[in-house]
Amino acid sequence: MEKPRSWGQGPTSRAYAVMKRMISLRDERINAKDRAKGPVKKKKEDPSAIKERERDVPRVPHPSCLFFQYNTQLGPPYHILVDTNFINFSIKAKLDLVQSMMDCLYAKCIPCITDCVMAEIEKLGQRYRVALRIAKDPRFERLPCTHKGTYADDCLVQRVTQHKCYIVATVDKELKRRIRKIPGVPIMYISRHRYNIERMPDDYGAPRF
Repeated sequence: MEKPRSWGQGPTSRAYAVMKRMISLRDERINAKDRAKGPVKKKKEDPSAIKERERDVPRVPHPSCLFFQYNTQLGPPYHILVDTNFINFSIKAKLDLVQSMMDCLYAKCIPCITDCVMAEIEKLGQRYRVALRIAKDPRFERLPCTHKGTYADDCLVQRVTQHKCYIVATVDKELKRRIRKIPGVPIMYISRHRYNIERMPDDYGAPRF
């Protein structure tokens, strides 16, 4: 008499937990348009590169120098980042940059000019030679730039985002709108043939007009 077959033996046994073999998406038998591409290598981001779009400005956590609306890194002597248009409009208004800054803030001021701003003034040509001569004044502090290109607005926004010890001097509406989104950075502008300051705490002695 034939012995009964045990479970799992012979052709009548069922195979459990067996997965169907699926063809790989990289297989050559698949059409070229449906075939998956290989892994894309990501390029390493250059930390010194400037991001040209406003929405790409990095959102850094609030720095420790900000105490409510006060920026503890601000104080005399004030370091003021000067824009290209600020120099041109100061010449039109017949204002001496250093003296007018001190008249506005009642303290010693050090105008700072970046390589980007200097390159923009040089590109403007012979017509703006007076602005170039003012920018090369020995009282101005020269700030080197490590990024590529000469777009000064992005350079200034990136610099004041990382370092909260500057005041931005500009008359450009678009740049002022971008600077206002960065907490703790005052803005110097020209109004009524004099320099005015915006977003400066009262305890720092800034005049109010």
